[in-house]
Amino acid sequence: MATKLKCDIAIIGAGAAGLSVAAGAAQMGAKVILIENHRMGGDCLNYGCVPSKALLAAAKSVLQIRDAATLGIHAANITIDFTAVMAHIQQTIKNIEPNDSVERFEKLGVTVIRETGQFVDPNTLQAGDKLIQAKRFVIATGSSAFIPPIPGLANIPYLTNETIFNLTHLPEKLLIIGGGPIGCEMAQAFALLGADVTILEAGKLLAKDEPDMVAILRQQLLVNGIKIYEQANITQVRYNQNEFTVEFTRDNQQYKLTGTQLLVATGRQPKVKTLNLDAANIQFSNKGIQVNAHLRTTNHRVYAIGDVTGQMPFTHIASYHAGLILREILFKMPAKINYSATPWVTYTEPELAHVGMTLAQAQEKFGDTIQIFETDFKDNDRAQAEAKTLGKIKIITDKKAHVLGVTILGPQAGELLLPWIMIIHQKQTVRALTDVIVPYPTLSELSKRVAGEFYKPLIFSDKIKRLVRFMMRIT
Repeated sequence: MATKLKCDIAIIGAGAAGLSVAAGAAQMGAKVILIENHRMGGDCLNYGCVPSKALLAAAKSVLQIRDAATLGIHAANITIDFTAVMAHIQQTIKNIEPNDSVERFEKLGVTVIRETGQFVDPNTLQAGDKLIQAKRFVIATGSSAFIPPIPGLANIPYLTNETIFNLTHLPEKLLIIGGGPIGCEMAQAFALLGADVTILEAGKLLAKDEPDMVAILRQQLLVNGIKIYEQANITQVRYNQNEFTVEFTRDNQQYKLTGTQLLVATGRQPKVKTLNLDAANIQFSNKGIQVNAHLRTTNHRVYAIGDVTGQMPFTHIASYHAGLILREILFKMPAKINYSATPWVTYTEPELAHVGMTLAQAQEKFGDTIQIFETDFKDNDRAQAEAKTLGKIKIITDKKAHVLGVTILGPQAGELLLPWIMIIHQKQTVRALTDVIVPYPTLSELSKRVAGEFYKPLIFSDKIKRLVRFMMRIT
């Protein structure tokens, strides 16, 4: 006989989105059941953000040592212990695991069920031998690596973000299919650690980012020794005697590359197959679960949040979704999604960070009324002192100085993005930065400087010069 359980909120998935809802709801007094059939912490902790940034930290330390010669510091030959690097990654995961553990959430009052959750009807969820009825259900099952239908790929032992951090030996020659953020981050990390790396991208590298910024980053990846093939149409993949072969066409020419490992980094796909959504009258597609502006599915009892919706597959969006539906479910306060100030960062060196509209989006909406202002990192004293001058900040405004979009390429670009996120979110003008005092010397001066560019034509105009000359005649 199945055990019947009742609760206020039943959550499927213990990744970033599901854990945020569970922790918030339980601590505010709701009765919560959390269902997870795999690892607590989801993709971000175990296969995504955390391990990738730990790997990048090791790789960037190699770059820092190499670049120290510019500062007059000459290190001996660098020795890379790849086993120790991978141990650092696993230890980082273990250090964070307690925050996402079953034990922590049970202490918060959450009932955690380690089974696969699936709907049996619009009002009931089954998890193992448990039948769960809840006032509200939350689907937060996340996403997994999308595997493109390339001939031969399904039958070979390729890597994804879920398996690459299990490597025990540095790949001699790493082939990467996909030139998005994951592909570029992993390419640079493994190249700096000593691997021969090639990126194969069907379209353009980092296609969602500003082309001029990507061009600068692309050149840096080439400097790091990475080979890049854009507009590559892969026609066949083979694996034989521990060697991968990728055949592709580009500019009407045939190419064939070989490698010792193959990483597939071609995007994400929502995890919906095991949910039995049809039984719950929930509409979905290969792109994700259909939700309205309040993240409610076609079943009014059920919400979907995070990657499973197919909307912006970022951990910070999953957390944002969680906050919205906590307001909706617990306090009956309507909360609509708003992506106008959504940031993202590619954690290469230099980092590439963006918030708001791209130039193409701004031009489509506002036409020729937009204005563009840029400042180079080389014009910043702190960047010069640290010999990290590659990159720039670009802001897009309307004619009244409201900030529409910002892209930063440079060291710590992700950290420099926060004030711009706030300005766009609050619909402020660049004046929000021109009037503040920024400590010297810091990279943050770049933001104030580029904001000031908006007012330069006015401040140094003939009209202002005449006004100043008149004022100087007054005793």
